Amino acid sequence: LAAARLSGAEGQEETEMPSQGTALLRHLLLKLRATGPVTVAEYMREALTNPGQGYYTRGGGIGESGDFITSPEISQIFGELIGIWYISEWIAMGKPKAFQLVELGPGRGTLTDDILRVFKQLASLLSKCDVSIHLVEVSPKLSELQALMLTGGKVQPNPEDNSAYMKGVTKTGIPIFWYRDIQDVPAGYSFYLAHEFFDALPIHKFQRTEKGWREVLVDIDPEVPDQLRFVLSPSTTPATENFIQPEETRDHVEVCPEAGVIIQRLACRIEEDGGAALVADYGHNGTKTDTFRGFRNHKPHDVLRAPGTADLTADVDFSYLRQMAQGRTATLGPIKQRDFLKNMGIDLRLQVLLQNSSDKATHEQLLHSYDMLMNPKKMGDCFNFFALLPHHRLLHPDKKHKPEAKSPLAPVAGFGELILK
Repeated sequence: LAAARLSGAEGQEETEMPSQGTALLRHLLLKLRATGPVTVAEYMREALTNPGQGYYTRGGGIGESGDFITSPEISQIFGELIGIWYISEWIAMGKPKAFQLVELGPGRGTLTDDILRVFKQLASLLSKCDVSIHLVEVSPKLSELQALMLTGGKVQPNPEDNSAYMKGVTKTGIPIFWYRDIQDVPAGYSFYLAHEFFDALPIHKFQRTEKGWREVLVDIDPEVPDQLRFVLSPSTTPATENFIQPEETRDHVEVCPEAGVIIQRLACRIEEDGGAALVADYGHNGTKTDTFRGFRNHKPHDVLRAPGTADLTADVDFSYLRQMAQGRTATLGPIKQRDFLKNMGIDLRLQVLLQNSSDKATHEQLLHSYDMLMNPKKMGDCFNFFALLPHHRLLHPDKKHKPEAKSPLAPVAGFGELILK
């Protein structure tokens, strides 16, 4: 836009801008002129999930050709180890007769596909267990891609019998369902998975000032009428009253209330029905300040420019997630991705794959993807794993009533070193 202006191309800005960036920007400018500044959360929600023009609604750019790449897209090992994590928890919890695998924001379905391959390889172990897959996905475009990858496109839209908007059978013969909200997923013993899900939920941003906490808002830039800028709220907002902890020491804070609500729901479900939740995302333990950023074509992108055309994201505050579990479940982590994957046996799995392939290109690809996942400078240190588990999974049964209950609890895979016998 600035370039169009500098070249004296008056009256041509509209055609010079990518058309997809203009519709949502126009919508936001009209809204801001009518109602004044909006919270960063509201801006983020519009940019990512606006029904017509949102970034995810239109399909989101995952993968090499898109705007960002995720671990399952880099290496099959990632999803396989997560599949093994669920199996190991299922065994540790006494092999319940049925479980639902529920993934929040499944992207293109790659991760679920890798997990299903593990379930198929361990079919004899799972033979007496009734497994079903439940995907929580708001994007119509992404759910089509997931259906194609996981079922080969054999799905039935709008099944009448339940709250799912689509259902089918995976290529490995397991029933699969799609929902718009976690509340719609039926109750029951469930394993939950949220990989790079929480980082895309809308955040509120706050700044400490001489007058106390003020919320960061998005408004029209008066100097450049078709551009956006950040401003501070003139007084406190409902969010400042509700989301800032009295003991907060940072000067800039990001809070994601939606993440809090989802963690509460997961914790309640695990407390009532059993199961576990595994969260993998980039984040911190309540120490970072300003992490709101945009990505387009794998490069940083100004968060306020061309809304709807870039992925917007913010680091997950795991200390906030732990607090929001409210003691209903035990929590483990956050632990760095490279430690979690090492504990899960990634080195052993890599060796097996290297031995099983004689092709040089495959070898290089395997080593490159291992480096991407494990290197502290790449994904190894910035991604973390965090889990919610029922308290009884970590507490020893009371020995007074059951002196025979001496069997030690199996360690939780991934969160401690595995001793390979």
